[in-house]
Amino acid sequence: MSAVEFAEIEDGIAGVTLNRPELLNAIDGALIDGVDDALDKLSSWQYRVAVLTGAGRGFCAGADLSGTGQPWTKPAGAQFKTMYDAQVRLADQLTRLYELPIPVVAAVNGVAVGGGLAYALHCDIRIASESARFGSVFIKAGFSSMDMGTSYLLPKIVGAGVARELMLTGRIIDASEAYRIGLVHEVVPDDQLTDAALAMARTIAANNAFGVWQTKSGLNAALDAPSLRHAKEIENRTQILTGFTDNPREAAMAHREKRAPKWDPL
Repeated sequence: MSAVEFAEIEDGIAGVTLNRPELLNAIDGALIDGVDDALDKLSSWQYRVAVLTGAGRGFCAGADLSGTGQPWTKPAGAQFKTMYDAQVRLADQLTRLYELPIPVVAAVNGVAVGGGLAYALHCDIRIASESARFGSVFIKAGFSSMDMGTSYLLPKIVGAGVARELMLTGRIIDASEAYRIGLVHEVVPDDQLTDAALAMARTIAANNAFGVWQTKSGLNAALDAPSLRHAKEIENRTQILTGFTDNPREAAMAHREKRAPKWDPL
């Protein structure tokens, strides 16, 4: 059984399922390998949107501490170097997820803590089931909460004050609190999670592919811009580029003719 399942849900929409349900999809080397393979497929421009979820009762319980999983990397000469290489490997994978040219919807079922929280944070949109739980729990394992992009992304999503409290306490929150603080965009009954994530993916995929691509990459760049003026310069160039596609003209014609637009392919 593969540690990560990849499937085309429907035309243009891919599904990626973390598949170690007996351990709440805890992260080991096999799971990292599987996510790498999925990211390769999602970078190929064959898909418009992806949905990331977990098999069974959990999204991802973070690092596999059972001692039964595959190592994250090959052993190096010194133990600290092996540990550092493993840390960097997962951190780099999460950066790949964040920088994918297509949006990713996280369908968070059950626990998403530690590295599992990081996977959710690196997605563009998060939808939670009522049984979902979230936590920056690295600090509870004797480490710090400075891990896997959490210190960068969590404050941007929920605000610095809330992020400080969650990271310093390691407190686990339920889906309703996650919605209240803006960590997730929607909470649905457990049996409606797949449908809700797919509906969101379809809504995104209905827009023009060039505009979605440029919105995701441009927004990532604007979030790192040092000033409003820098962000507007990114916007100005992006809008002029989109004007050289047929999509604006097609949108206007479709509106007049009361039909769905036929967007330019990438």
